[in-house]
Amino acid sequence: MIKEHQVAAKIELGKKVPAFKIPSSRGETFSLSSLKGKKIVLYFYPKDSTPGCTTESIEFNDLLPKFKKENTEVIGVSRDSLKSHDKFICKYDFKFQLLSDEEEELCGLFDVIKEKNMYGKKVMGIERSTFVIDEDGKLVGEFRKIKAEGHAAEMLKFVKSL
Repeated sequence: MIKEHQVAAKIELGKKVPAFKIPSSRGETFSLSSLKGKKIVLYFYPKDSTPGCTTESIEFNDLLPKFKKENTEVIGVSRDSLKSHDKFICKYDFKFQLLSDEEEELCGLFDVIKEKNMYGKKVMGIERSTFVIDEDGKLVGEFRKIKAEGHAAEMLKFVKSL
């Protein structure tokens, strides 16, 4: 659903992130331009309600007031459906929105779909990654192959350093 600007190229550090629209857990279409003037921590995770993804999301939720003090929105993205996101949000009382990228368009833009080894079988899935976008829509941070535990605190520290 990335209609605002169909994107062929991948994003680059220091460059503006192309405008996009994607379904949000808030029952609306999320538009990157709606957060102009705020920093964004956009974290991609493999799957709702799995151990690492739950840990990472709970930590972001716990630190949300501190991110807000830094004029920063936290947004999670996975290939899960909005229905799955709703269950995940309700179960853990998340206070931030999750974006549903079932078509993998946003995942493609940020190049997070990678070959993974799951129980000896090769599968394509989301590589846990986080991107920080500044108030002007520029990509100022790119973090790949991250560990879930403690990552939210690292992102808060990074945002504070901007």
